Amino acid sequence: MTNPCIICVAITGSVPTKENNPAVPITIEEQVESTHASFEAGASIAHCHVRDDEGKPTSDPERFARLKEGIEKHCPGMIVQLSTGGRSGAGTARGGMLPLRPDMASLSVGSNNFPTRVYENPPDLVDWLASEMVKYDVKPEIEAFDLSHIVQAARMADDGRLKRPLYVQFVMGVKNAMPADKPIFDFYIETLKRLSPDALWCAAGVGPNQIVVNEWSIAAGGHTRTGLEDNMRLDKNTLAPSNAALVARAAELCEKYERPVATWKQARQLLGLRMPA
Repeated sequence: MTNPCIICVAITGSVPTKENNPAVPITIEEQVESTHASFEAGASIAHCHVRDDEGKPTSDPERFARLKEGIEKHCPGMIVQLSTGGRSGAGTARGGMLPLRPDMASLSVGSNNFPTRVYENPPDLVDWLASEMVKYDVKPEIEAFDLSHIVQAARMADDGRLKRPLYVQFVMGVKNAMPADKPIFDFYIETLKRLSPDALWCAAGVGPNQIVVNEWSIAAGGHTRTGLEDNMRLDKNTLAPSNAALVARAAELCEKYERPVATWKQARQLLGLRMPA
């Protein structure tokens, strides 16, 4: 294969702490530094959450603005993808950063179970977030935790609530949600191609499934996500020393399957994103 592989790095998330792994970046400054190292290692998308002064998840637009500014300054051309996930806020507060016009933002189009709670994405909120992304020219990354989310994303593209081509991420390995199962993974790809032939896709594996799903994705011609948000370890005995180390591991898989790691320019072209001014 010669098609470039886009590597997304999820740098901190809303759950990992330094007690889990000292390498987890919490402050804006730490996140910018970690993103820069990941960018140098081959990541072309930064999936971003922000934390408050106590290290707790927040949807504060001012903090998102500072992080976005720092990444754009120190990682020129890198794609900034802000999270609208539910751990950091409720209701429309989850989309309060969209007027910042990031390149991309995550969008979950349906609800599902998480380890200890229901991840709620009611239809009216999903429609509002999607409309805000259209309004501010933000490309959604559809986070599919369930097969129904792929079907719903295709339906929303068909009726104009989402712009084509879609970019869909299969999230696998979350406890109580979809497991990291190869036949399911293959069926996801088949279903997306059938319902939305022009869509691009990537995949993320949670915990020890990260490296497994990285390899499945790269081998199958898709794109992939790595980073400390999803996984704390290089293996069962070794904590990951950095986000950049996890990116480098994904880049090694790209070499194994003879796929070049996408540059930021290639990633923007593949995803139909505007070039930086």
